[in-house]
Amino acid sequence: MSRIPGTKTRRNAELGLLAFAMLLVAVFAATVEANQLGHVGSAFWVPAALLGLLFFGLHMVVRFTAPYADPVLLPAVALINGIGVVFLRRLDLAKAIANKEAVPGVFALTGGRQLAWTLGALMLAAILLLVIRDHKVVSRYAYTLGLVGIVLVMLPAVLPRSLSEVNGAKLWIKLGPFSIQPGEFAKLALVSFFAYYLVRKREVLSLASRRFMGIDFPRGRDLGPVVTVWLLSLLVLVFEKDLGTALLYFGLFVVTLYVATERASWLIIGLVMFFGGVYVAYLLGAAVGGPFKNFYDRASVWLDPFNSAFYNRPVGGSYQLVQGLLGLGTGGMFGSGPGAGSPGQVPEVRTDFIFAGLGEEIGLFGLSALLVAYLLIVERGLRAAIGVRDSFGKLVAGGLAFTLGLQVFVIVGGITGLIPLTGQTTPFLSAGGSSLMANWLLIAMLLRISDAARRPETGGPVAPAGGLKQPPAQLHGAMTEVIKP
Repeated sequence: MSRIPGTKTRRNAELGLLAFAMLLVAVFAATVEANQLGHVGSAFWVPAALLGLLFFGLHMVVRFTAPYADPVLLPAVALINGIGVVFLRRLDLAKAIANKEAVPGVFALTGGRQLAWTLGALMLAAILLLVIRDHKVVSRYAYTLGLVGIVLVMLPAVLPRSLSEVNGAKLWIKLGPFSIQPGEFAKLALVSFFAYYLVRKREVLSLASRRFMGIDFPRGRDLGPVVTVWLLSLLVLVFEKDLGTALLYFGLFVVTLYVATERASWLIIGLVMFFGGVYVAYLLGAAVGGPFKNFYDRASVWLDPFNSAFYNRPVGGSYQLVQGLLGLGTGGMFGSGPGAGSPGQVPEVRTDFIFAGLGEEIGLFGLSALLVAYLLIVERGLRAAIGVRDSFGKLVAGGLAFTLGLQVFVIVGGITGLIPLTGQTTPFLSAGGSSLMANWLLIAMLLRISDAARRPETGGPVAPAGGLKQPPAQLHGAMTEVIKP
């Protein structure tokens, strides 16, 4: 969509923030090399420069296809993505030094692959922005997307363990040297389906049967969709052996349902159903084992990670969790410095535990800054949901923002011992292409919806910079107001 003459798009602000983010990534890379190699090489800036060129390319696509999109989303994600690439290269440097090998090139090993995955992810995001010029078009394919999402979620569960299981969780499809995590893409399809379904069924699901303790509860006959998604999430928990994915899908549906209906009772029902199901799965794991045993073991490790019976297990034990906790504790407030720690002592630090490895080197202050960057992305997604003028866009943007926030919570909660460990990856940080590409598609969709939210109405008064035309007194409840498309 073209720019309306005489209106501000804030694209130059986005470009400035993007340049500042890449400067921080370059400083981080220089510090890593200084601590790892004892000097700063002449090519320390290459990863940051290449990333800057890639992000600049996406910025230009946004400038011409979504000129009113939120100017903070792209720079915030670029900063996290850039730090992830540099930290993975830092792990490659440490491994090469330990093995007395030559310093790996920029495009070598895990760091180089992550750089290539970033290129692919940004190309997908650009294609989505170029093809989908109006987010409401997605609603035409809602049921197809819902079916695709369910198939992607359940596919690893029905495949043999040799083709789907990694570290006890059946979340993958492995084909030779390549592997993909289909659940990462399923969440995008399911968000679109949930949003379309709830827009159509909002009035029915908003009906209350009785009032208890000041809260209106829905009619029993309307619990069908919630029970269906609850059963699906429990199947994921039992057969794919992953609490994080089950919590992500069920939490996404319940929160979207709450946003659509404005009924707090749905949140209460959702929490009771999910934690009740988890507790029953834990009891069945202790009593009968079978498909419930993996979850029982993970919960037992979480309850007592320093128990030697769990710590000494080569697979599914608590060694990884304990090493991650020790790394976070060693980092303290300010960390040992980029490149000056020992994150390689944490198993799977490139994927599941990258947050713990970073915590040792950048400390609590650095991790807090990263969490603030994630918080900015989620907040801007919710702002787009508030500002967009159609109900489908509100639910999609709200669902996508919540999905990202919940995924970060699940990862950080598992690493810090707040909840049992999951098989989720840290968005934009962890090594791997599935998560990176799916989450960049998520950001592209948020950019598209925020462009619609901030775009002034043709022939009407120009919207302010925030993109909202409602006066402050009307903002209350705007997130849940449904406007017929």
